[in-house]
Amino acid sequence: MAGAANYMYEKANVKGVGYKNVEIIIQTQTGLNGNKLVEKESGSGNVITQRMELEAQRDPFNTAPTGEEDCCPDYINFTKEAEFEYMPVSYQTGTYDQKWIEKLCVQNYYIGAVVVEMYTHAEHLQKNTEVKTRKDCVEGGDCGNCTGALEANFNSNVIGVAHLGWLSKDVNVNSKGRHDEYGRSVEDLTGVFSIEKFIQLWGNDTCGAVQVDWLPCI
Repeated sequence: MAGAANYMYEKANVKGVGYKNVEIIIQTQTGLNGNKLVEKESGSGNVITQRMELEAQRDPFNTAPTGEEDCCPDYINFTKEAEFEYMPVSYQTGTYDQKWIEKLCVQNYYIGAVVVEMYTHAEHLQKNTEVKTRKDCVEGGDCGNCTGALEANFNSNVIGVAHLGWLSKDVNVNSKGRHDEYGRSVEDLTGVFSIEKFIQLWGNDTCGAVQVDWLPCI
């Protein structure tokens, strides 16, 4: 991210019939640090509606005057409303026949948290997703003393396969040099489902030199 913009914003509205393949990758810090988001979407058929908004900001130096309000602007806000219907489509460039795939993975290394939303083999998918991940400064402290939060709100109707999960790990190592796992939830659904789910993962520690190991998209 060296030399990159400190603030990123994108808004999109798409409708149509055909084949669609999109990938979005955002990170506020390099390596096993900061907040990260990966979204992949592909399929053929009818894009009935799709509205997406993405906002991200990073603190390039991780420092700020003590007590300064909002001294650690390191966050990602993501919202997406979409509805897809599968069908094969054919053009002069070829025939496209792929059921819809939607994969979203958001990681917060400040608190050791991961949230995953994934749909595959979807004949119909209607979803409304909102995810917020951030670093929070301790009141009266500087950016070396921080906590954070990862919040997700999923509301979807799907004919296909759904996978939802979250993971929470201690950012500091235990006496054996490992990161304790505080919680994990994984749901796999196949068929016709209506899903409403809210996830809220908070940190309550001091972000120091020790970083959590690689956080998998479970």
